[in-house]
Amino acid sequence: MTTSRVPVVEKIMDANDQVAQQIRQKLDSHGILAINIMASPGAGKTSLILKTITALSSKYKMAVIEGDTAPVTIDADKVLASGVPAVQINTGGECHLDAMMMSRGLEQLPLEQLDIIIVENVGNLICPAAFNLGTHKNVLIASVPEGDDKPYKYPNIYRGVHALIINKTDLLPYITFNIDYFRQGVEMLNPALATFPLSCKTGDGLSEWISWIENQLNTRKAK
Repeated sequence: MTTSRVPVVEKIMDANDQVAQQIRQKLDSHGILAINIMASPGAGKTSLILKTITALSSKYKMAVIEGDTAPVTIDADKVLASGVPAVQINTGGECHLDAMMMSRGLEQLPLEQLDIIIVENVGNLICPAAFNLGTHKNVLIASVPEGDDKPYKYPNIYRGVHALIINKTDLLPYITFNIDYFRQGVEMLNPALATFPLSCKTGDGLSEWISWIENQLNTRKAK
């Protein structure tokens, strides 16, 4: 049973990667920077996206692709209320977005008018790490209330990201969270990772995150 399952999984992943490559080519042809945001439920994905929209939407044309396991539009509605286009993708219970879902989402967006697309992946620290979406940057949000042991328990998702948000730093005085222990775990897995401690609630640290996005966009446009 195990030996027959491995080729099937490899075939699925190969097909996903092929579609992801096509997506990357499409994004590049339109000069779009695409960012895939992953996190566990409640870490602050939507809050960070809304703060990012507030900071950047007056300078750049933005859109959001929202992935949810259920046909609810709560997060997409919040994005739409901010004045930015949003596409809702119902994964049908799947614990992650994949490249085919991403491709269908892109079909609903005016790519020729956009500079930045932010993808809010399904809240999960395991499945999203395995599926390439064709985005340029993968970002993980870890929040203080989740605890400082997550890099040790969920190493794969930390290995494959380009930036790490440590959200809800305003709670550090009230919650036991050893940030040095946390960082040590992260650095063992991904030593070149850009890390941004911040609070979506207070706004502390957000400017560094916003500058990072603008640098990524400017770097891409300079190519």
